[in-house]
Amino acid sequence: MSPLAGLVTGGASGIGEACVRAFVAEGHQVVIADYSLERAENLARELGPAAVGVQADVSKEGDCRKMVDVALVEFGRLDFAVNNAGTGNVDKSPVADISVDEWHRLMSVNLDGVFLSLKAEIPALIKAGGSIVNVASIMGSVATAGAGAYVASKHGVVGLTKAAALDYADQGIRVNAIGPGYIETPMLANRSEEQRAEIGSRHPLGRLGTPGEIAQLALFLISPASSFVTGSFYLADGGYTAR
Repeated sequence: MSPLAGLVTGGASGIGEACVRAFVAEGHQVVIADYSLERAENLARELGPAAVGVQADVSKEGDCRKMVDVALVEFGRLDFAVNNAGTGNVDKSPVADISVDEWHRLMSVNLDGVFLSLKAEIPALIKAGGSIVNVASIMGSVATAGAGAYVASKHGVVGLTKAAALDYADQGIRVNAIGPGYIETPMLANRSEEQRAEIGSRHPLGRLGTPGEIAQLALFLISPASSFVTGSFYLADGGYTAR
C-alpha cells in the first residue's frame, strides 16, 4: 500500500493508540489527536517523524478543525481519518434516572464528537478521496440495561456513518464503522481480574478482544483492499452479537 496521511482521534491510548502504531508500522503518517496533549506528544516522539501529537477535545468544533489543519500543514493532505475518541457511562441507571448532564456528556463526545470530526475532515478528504472509520461499539447493534445514553450514542454513530457514506460516495469518500466488543483498554482498567474474566466469558470466543485486533480491521478499511466497502458496520466482537 502506498503511504497515506491521516489522523486518529483518541489516538494516544487503547484502540486509538493501537491504530496509530499499526498505521505507522505500515509507513503511513498520522496525526495523534487526543484530549491529553502530553500522551499524544509522548507517543509521537516514540514513533518518530511519521507521527505528530495534537490536543483535541472532539466535543469542540474548533479543536476538530485544528486537528485537520495540523494534518494538512504537516503532511500536505488528508487521506483517512479514524474517529475513535469516546467515553463510557459513569454508572448504570435506567433511562428515566439518567441525568440530563450525563446524557449530554456522553452525547457530546460519542456522537457530537464524531459529527464534528466528520464536518472538519470531509472537506479535506474530498480533495483526494479517502476513507473514514468511525469506532462505534457492539452497543451500536444491541443494548444493555443501565446504559441508555451510551447505547443511544453508539447507535447514532452507526446511523451517521451510513448517512455520510451515502452523502459522499459520489465524491470518492468511503465511510464505515467498527463495532468492537469488550476490549482490553484503559476503560476496563478499574475492573478486577475476576470482573474482566466474567466480561470476557460473555463472548463466545471466551475472552476480551485486544486493541491490536481492532486496529487490523481499521487498517483494512483505510486501505485500497476495501475500495468497494462503504456504509458498512463491521462487528469485531468475538461472537457477542451472534447469540
